[in-house]
Amino acid sequence: MSYLFTSESVSEGHPDKVADQISDALIDNFLAFDKSSKVACETLVTTGQVVLAGEVKSKTYLDVQKIARDVINKIGYTKGEYMFDGNSCGVLSAIHEQSPDINQGVDRAKPEEQGAGDQGMMFGYATDETENYMPLALELSHRLLKELAALRRENNDITYLRPDAKSQVTIEYSDDNVPQRIDAIVISTQHDDFDTSEEVMLAKIKKDIVEILIPRVVANLPAHIQKLFTNDITYHINPTGIFVIGGPHGDTGLTGRKIIVDTYGGKGAHGGGAFSGKDPSKVDRSGAYATRHIAKNLVAAGLCKEVLVQVSYAIGVAKPTSINVETYGTAKVDLTDGEISKKVEEIFDMRPYFIEKRLKLRTPIYSETAAYGHMGRTPEIKTVTFTNPMGETISEEVETFTWEKLDYVDKVKQAFKF
Repeated sequence: MSYLFTSESVSEGHPDKVADQISDALIDNFLAFDKSSKVACETLVTTGQVVLAGEVKSKTYLDVQKIARDVINKIGYTKGEYMFDGNSCGVLSAIHEQSPDINQGVDRAKPEEQGAGDQGMMFGYATDETENYMPLALELSHRLLKELAALRRENNDITYLRPDAKSQVTIEYSDDNVPQRIDAIVISTQHDDFDTSEEVMLAKIKKDIVEILIPRVVANLPAHIQKLFTNDITYHINPTGIFVIGGPHGDTGLTGRKIIVDTYGGKGAHGGGAFSGKDPSKVDRSGAYATRHIAKNLVAAGLCKEVLVQVSYAIGVAKPTSINVETYGTAKVDLTDGEISKKVEEIFDMRPYFIEKRLKLRTPIYSETAAYGHMGRTPEIKTVTFTNPMGETISEEVETFTWEKLDYVDKVKQAFKF
């Protein structure tokens, strides 16, 4: 019997994502001027106020207020009527030095013996149902909001959009887990005041979403995904009605509250650790990226159609306490999942130092991860520039989303004798 599966996404203007983007901008600035920085920064945003807290061990000094304001303005909170804007909001910093008790468990005389920055388990997932090996419902949810943000910035076809928004997509699957159609799409978008009745306003917003946004999204999808957009989709557009008050004025935002949006939309599993605001010595982040890298390369190599990879660590210990692979019965080799796990452990060195080196994680690449998902993105080589309060400017060529590269496909095929 067929079944329904749903995933959601939130826009860059969602209060929790505002917090994530500020935290990751701090990470990037610290790493730009001191590659050895150890950072765990949390952000809270609410009406007219930003609070920064956390622990840092770094040789550099930053103007954290300016960094936070620049992020807020870039997102689009630039008007006083939003009750939260980058130029006028208060920014309070309660960032302090990292505990030496924690740091002694991470730093080692030999870099390759670097211990994990915390205990815990991380998961990576991949599926062949999309070209970027991501779950379809989440991929579509992200695309809807990225295109909605593009429309907001263009300010041509739709002129009333504000930064805060959420999306949700429900897919109908067949018994053999193949997407059949889109059952429902939910979009709630913040908007300017209308000079009309609520009924007329909602009709206008729904018409624009269905007739402008949806076709723009569909046009950039592969043909087999486009076919899922039928006339039978149920649309819920701003189902609560007026959505003028939004962003941090409508709902307090905190770093790390959208971990399912950040990963796989509820598919696979999640270890519970957030990513944003953490330098790569924190395995919550680097371990999750590394397991996604493994999962994607396993599926791309043809080992299986779907896979979940788990890794776990003890704080201060380099070698993982476990590595586990679950192929959901889709493996195309005559090996048990336990035997596959052993081979994966031989191919991928999951000690924190080697993850950082393999994925080039000690570079300022994290601001881009903080909205529209950390997984399923396209790697790029680009130049980034940072300036500190002393007037020093650093430009650096970096490679983003390295954990999405298919650079281990041949190694996987060789190890499993394809």
